[in-house]
Parts: sequence; structure tokens; C-alpha cells
Amino acid sequence: MAETHETVFKSVQELANDNQVPEKYIHTQGSINSSSPLLDVPVVDLSLLTSPARQQELNKLQSGLKFCGCIQVINHGLADSFLDKVHEISKQFFALPAEEKLKYARTVDDIYGYGNDSVLSDKQKLDWTDRLYLNVFPEDIRNLKLWPQKPECFREVLEEYIKSMKLLSESLLKAMTASLNLEENCFLDQCGERGDMIARFNFYPPCPTPEVVLGVKPHADASAITILLQDKEVEGLQVLKDDQWFRVPIVPYGLLVNVGDQVEIMSNGIFKSPVHRVVTNAERERNTLAVFIMPDVTVGIGPVEKLINEERPRAYKDVKNYVELFFQSYQHGKRPIETAMICQEQD
Repeated sequence: MAETHETVFKSVQELANDNQVPEKYIHTQGSINSSSPLLDVPVVDLSLLTSPARQQELNKLQSGLKFCGCIQVINHGLADSFLDKVHEISKQFFALPAEEKLKYARTVDDIYGYGNDSVLSDKQKLDWTDRLYLNVFPEDIRNLKLWPQKPECFREVLEEYIKSMKLLSESLLKAMTASLNLEENCFLDQCGERGDMIARFNFYPPCPTPEVVLGVKPHADASAITILLQDKEVEGLQVLKDDQWFRVPIVPYGLLVNVGDQVEIMSNGIFKSPVHRVVTNAERERNTLAVFIMPDVTVGIGPVEKLINEERPRAYKDVKNYVELFFQSYQHGKRPIETAMICQEQD
């Protein structure tokens, strides 16, 4: 089986080791600026949500999600030493010999497993990253053949991390609705009983030409929310705000939470799903772990009724299986959320 896997892709790690940058990775429209200004991302202390300072933190959360679509969260219940373990399993996996990693390689027609960009067209620009993409929740959708057995503690650490992410995502979605003075379960209920969670381990090797190569192309997430464990030392994530790219800072042992398209729809556009990208650098590798909180595809989502009024008319249609819509639009170079928007008629 390994022979078919090897025809799927050449890892970016191999390209970096050979000091090669094929043309399909090169963006020809202007130089990529990795030294953009720093984005002022609010830091929300989740331990204060059960204290007299609750309203202050909810206000901070709301203003961050309106202003730039993301917040940094601290005191989130995961110990620093445990987050170090999560970083470590990611680094150790990508440092394994190629033949070991290929045991978990994705097939040509699937995104799950170890690999990099699916090539959908000749014109497509590829991302300078290798990934390990796993379905992690509910348990019955896991394909354990794709869960690495090396390093030995990989599965155990990931299992524990996912349990924490499930609890954290629920409390974040409740805090988001509370900040809008809504019933606390109204976003959670739209996610349904069988919402998925997807984990994506990202490895960005050093790139010989960072001024023309991106780690990830500009996009917004199809999720309800995304929770990102950033690299502890190496920046790379940038957010587009007012037509300018801003660097997202690293908060040691914090988690970056960003709004996905589906919560933008649920909030009737109050919370913004930010367009973001990842830049590369010539000296250092970067490791991150994104967990995507996805509503159940069989349940429709739409703006919460209480958020629709004369001042803020309904801005989005009700949508079912947004992810399918997302991938169709993304392949045609459109912002997927635009297909869910309602054009407001002018009188």
C-alpha cells in the first residue's frame, strides 16, 4: 500500500531539505510581508467568567470577536506541562523517518491522514506545510489507522487534549452567547448533538524564499469556532483587517480562538470570521495544532432570531451542510460565506 501513498505527494519537508521551491508554491503577485504590524488581540481570562469580573471579561470577548474575529484565552484549564506534551508529540511525529509517517498517509481522494495540499487544478498555488488531519470526535467517526502509534504516547495525549477541547469549546460558545445577552445554549444547540471535531497538526519547515511562499493561503474557516495552539516561539499567523495584514502575537501557553463562518452566520454578522494566512520564514520550523469545532451537517444553522431587527436585518440565509458549500466555493476562489449572504434590497 505504501507505493500508492508515495505517489500522492512529495512532502514539503523533503523540498526544504533539498532547498527546492517548485513553481507551484510561488506567489507571483507582489512580495509577502512577514513584518506586518502586530494585531491587538484581546486576552480573555476564562477563570474570571465565574467571578465578579465576569461581565468585564465577556465585554472583552465580545469586542475581540467583533473587532478582529479572534481572542487569546488564558487560564483555560490545560496545564502548561500538558501543552508542552502536545507540542512534543507533534514535533516528534514530523521528525519521524518518511517511511514511518507514510503509514498514515492520506489517499488521493481524501483529506484525512498525513500529507499536504490536495491538487485540484494546474493553476493552484500550494501551501508550504505538511499536515496530519484527523477526525477526532465523535469517537465513532475516528479512523484509528490514521492515528500515529509513534511517538508511543501520541494517541493518549491527543485523546486527553480532545476531551479538554470539547469542554472548552462548549464553555466558549456559551460565553459568546452570554456576551450578546442571549440564552447560553443557542449557539450550542445549532451545533447539534453530533457536531464534529477535527484536529489538524501543522508543520511548516523553513522556506528558502519566504517573500514569495505562503504556509497557508488566505482563507476563513468553515467551522463554528477554531481553537489554535500556536508554536511557542515562532510567529507566522496573520489576520486581514481593513485590507491590511496584521501579525497575531504569541501568548505563552494561551490558546487562540477564532470565529468560523458558521458562528458569523449564527450571530447575524456581529462576530466576524477573519480571513487569515500563514507566512513562512527562512530559519526556523513552526508547529501548530488547530482544532475545528464543526456543527452537525444534518442540522441547519442560521442567524439567531433575537439578533435580527430593524437596525440589523437578517444578513444570512439558513444553511445546511455548510462545509460542502464551503469547499465548492473555495475551489472557485470565492469567499464561501458570500453564498450564504442575503443581498439587502435598496428602497
